[in-house]
Amino acid sequence: MPTASNVKEIFDNMCSQFRADKAQGDNATIQFELSGDSGGKWWAQVNNGTCAVGEGDAPAAPDMTLTAADSDYLAMVNGTLSPMTAFMQGKVKVKGSMGLALKLQNWFGLGS
Repeated sequence: MPTASNVKEIFDNMCSQFRADKAQGDNATIQFELSGDSGGKWWAQVNNGTCAVGEGDAPAAPDMTLTAADSDYLAMVNGTLSPMTAFMQGKVKVKGSMGLALKLQNWFGLGS
């Protein structure tokens, strides 16, 4: 993913960075809850190789909720903070399916 300058830009461009070939047969709803000045709530749905993203609460019960500070999420997406390091340091919290956190990296190329 090209370097993003803010969190909104990440979500505005998320589906254009989506790797459909890595999500064949996968179905998931992910809620993002980001704190900070440019934080907010966003969601992403993956449905058998397709991607949808929106702002606010997810339209379906999330399979995973990712919580982080806006600055930490931005650093993680831009590749200056390892997703695993962020998780181990408690900068990113995952509620629900941990397996989806790993898939999320593959689907959207997070941190690469």
